[in-house]
Amino acid sequence: MEENTKTMEVSAEKENTVSKHFIEQEIDKDLAEGVYDHVQTRFPPEPNGYLHIGHAKSILLNSGLAKEYGGKFNLRFDDTNPTKEKTEFVESIIEDVKWLGADYEDRLFFASDYFETMYECAVLLIKKGKAFVCDLSAEEIREYRGDFTTPGKESPYRNRSVEENLKLFEEMKNGVYADGEKVLRAKIDMSSPNINMRDPVIYRVAHMTHHNTGDKWCIYPMYDFAHPIEDAVEHITHSICTLEFEDHRPLYDWVVRECEFENPPRQIEFAKLYLTNVITGKRYIKKLVEDGIVDGWDDPRLVSIAALRRRGYTPESIRKFVELVGVSKANSSVDYAMLEYCIREDLKLKKSRVMAILDPIKLVIDNYPEGQIEELVAPNNMENPELGERTVPFGRELYIEREDFMEEPPKKYFRLFPGNEVRLMNAYFVTCTGCEKDENGNVTVVHCTYDPETKSGSGFSARKVKGTIHWVAAATAVTAECRLYENLVDEEKGKLNADGTLNLNPNSLTVLKECYVEPSLKDAKAYDSFQFVRNGFFCVDAKDSTPEHLVFNRIVSLKSSFKISK
Repeated sequence: MEENTKTMEVSAEKENTVSKHFIEQEIDKDLAEGVYDHVQTRFPPEPNGYLHIGHAKSILLNSGLAKEYGGKFNLRFDDTNPTKEKTEFVESIIEDVKWLGADYEDRLFFASDYFETMYECAVLLIKKGKAFVCDLSAEEIREYRGDFTTPGKESPYRNRSVEENLKLFEEMKNGVYADGEKVLRAKIDMSSPNINMRDPVIYRVAHMTHHNTGDKWCIYPMYDFAHPIEDAVEHITHSICTLEFEDHRPLYDWVVRECEFENPPRQIEFAKLYLTNVITGKRYIKKLVEDGIVDGWDDPRLVSIAALRRRGYTPESIRKFVELVGVSKANSSVDYAMLEYCIREDLKLKKSRVMAILDPIKLVIDNYPEGQIEELVAPNNMENPELGERTVPFGRELYIEREDFMEEPPKKYFRLFPGNEVRLMNAYFVTCTGCEKDENGNVTVVHCTYDPETKSGSGFSARKVKGTIHWVAAATAVTAECRLYENLVDEEKGKLNADGTLNLNPNSLTVLKECYVEPSLKDAKAYDSFQFVRNGFFCVDAKDSTPEHLVFNRIVSLKSSFKISK
């Protein structure tokens, strides 16, 4: 018995190990071997644009690892390039990270906070003979660097004395030289098979105003030099980044080693999150915004985190999506339908199912008393009784969806047509008696009669009907605008044209101006979301909706062919 218990414990331990992804396994190993006695991670965005769904994976992975191991998580802006950085982007990133639930507590940092330390590190490298001031132009540096088949050539300035390099670097800092006139380069190995190690530039002259430090500095560190120093200063243990930085790892390690940081961080790379047929490139989005094709970085057709929030996605749905995608070393693309699946799963039991008419046509119940308004009881969500009930006004004149009436229906059409009886959801049975048309032959009004004995909840069961349609009472209906979204990219033709321009879907946005919703929605606020019966999940637009003019964005339709394999 004791032996069986031990076997079960070993089996459970193995199962637990297998269930962990490779980064967790590496962290477990580091902790077990005493490399680190704690875990500290960070999310280090550059404030040069809005974050997108791919960044959400990194945010949730880094913050999740810190939480899992009882460690700490930092938010740090890698603001070393003042040419592209804006306070607007800083503010949007902070909002996104908080919204996703990644708790950095009071640990909000900026790379620019460490400019003095970085400068001192650069001076240390010069004193150690590990860095030199170079006068070659950017083009000449590229030429001297060589390529994957040709080793690089040493700069003619590589062997300047320590004293001369210290003097020149000080002059660079003091604004003596113009942009591009001189750079500081690490002195490593021009014959290295890794081109990143061929005497990379670590400081440049740039006479620009910085969003955080103003005009204090006219030299700025390069990302590959600054980034490892930032991690080391903050005592980050595991620098979790995406695969494109794998070839930069030797330089990362060189910097923290040569700058003599104790117990330096360890870089581990994982695969980026790619969604099929979506636009994430900042250059493309910037042009879409400037050309007025989208109404900002938060346009609901984009997959920036701000856009997904505005469309009605929830932090829980994005966390579920990232969990399903998983963590791996292999790059791959994920179908956008998986993200839609996650928001449906999150909302279906949380949200009220209300009636809204997007393409209205009037229905008149000829034998219902004129001027009478009746309050009917409707469940908020039949799959979740805990959401309770609401009252819905009912009257003689209603709005129904245009597609719910056909004068000459095909087979298996069970909604309204002359002579057919249907149930009005949560109300009565009605029988269609005819319709009115305009001079062009378009149906303008549908007529019917109702059976007062068939009230929903009355227990009536004398006869059955095959069709149930939803409705909104005309007298109390609230007018709203509804926006229906499709992919911004033409999925059949692919994302890019032959000339590199975006292949856009001309039908990516449909605006329905005259929709009607039940009065329970009249006080809906920004980001409030609902399931509109048969039409999908909708969210109050945070940008354009007002109490006088409600605007709803369709988050997602109700059905999809996408399935999660068990």
